[in-house]
Amino acid sequence: MTMPGFSLDFSSLSAARLPDPGKSYDILVLGGGPAGLSASIYAARKIVDLAVLTVNFGGQMLDTSEIENYLGFSSIDAQELAGRFKEHVTRFDIPIAQGVAVKKVRRDGDFFVADMEDAAAYRGRSIVYATGMRHRRLGVPGEAELTGRGVAYCATCDAPFYRDKRVVVAGGGNSAFTSARDLLKLNARVTIVNAAKGWQADPALIERVREMGGAERLEGHRVVRIEGEGRVEAVVVQDTATGGEKRLPADGVFVDIGWVPNSDPLKGLALLSPRGEVQIDCTSATSVPGIFAAGDVTTVPHKQIIISAGEGAKAALSAYAYLTAKRYL
Repeated sequence: MTMPGFSLDFSSLSAARLPDPGKSYDILVLGGGPAGLSASIYAARKIVDLAVLTVNFGGQMLDTSEIENYLGFSSIDAQELAGRFKEHVTRFDIPIAQGVAVKKVRRDGDFFVADMEDAAAYRGRSIVYATGMRHRRLGVPGEAELTGRGVAYCATCDAPFYRDKRVVVAGGGNSAFTSARDLLKLNARVTIVNAAKGWQADPALIERVREMGGAERLEGHRVVRIEGEGRVEAVVVQDTATGGEKRLPADGVFVDIGWVPNSDPLKGLALLSPRGEVQIDCTSATSVPGIFAAGDVTTVPHKQIIISAGEGAKAALSAYAYLTAKRYL
């Protein structure tokens, strides 16, 4: 997902080697966000036989616009940072499969197998699992039917379509206020709706949105219905205290109510937390020897790009130590 007028150049991948389904790799890196890409670099520097399997380069980073807390950059466009990560990784001769998600991870004797959504399967002696998270859905009438027709989950991708429009942003955290900020830059009339009382976003971000003006804030209300014939026309919200409903005319609604870990492929194999995160120890090891995990999909707190990158490096080094101890290397 990229902003209109901005595209990441993945042409270099056309010349990259593709993973060989008939080969057994030392490490399979699952995921192409900061954790997976960092793991790939560290594994490559250890001269192990690895392959990277990812839906895209950048992961959740592609769903934001500007990053102001990554070491070395006072401010950098998220797309540019993702591009720099991609450029760094593709300097190594690493087989990369892009564009297909992992469906299931299973054990096969001394190996692990990653079954892909396109029916391909890849084998590895160890795995670094770094698949990140996906947007949480509202689960209300009209959401599924109008997704792509006014219901959106990525302001970085879709905000330019709502210049001068009426937009509801559902959520009260950093993602919601970032979406509101991006929409206000386009002179949209924004209403931020949060089910909780109060706001969970960083104070600096809340203040920035306040200074921009034009954003109405409606706390203690939850979205209960999205209405429209073919496109979003209104959002119905309910007061969490009184139960009373209010209809907000809208041209679009951006859903920013949190994330769900992409841990389904590990269900039944590795231990997950009650929230669905992959449980890991301080070495990034999961409950299954040989499977390591890193980034936002894990139980490590504080979901930040810089933390994910560090965790990815640690997971790769731990996988290398595991392979060495097993005398596979």
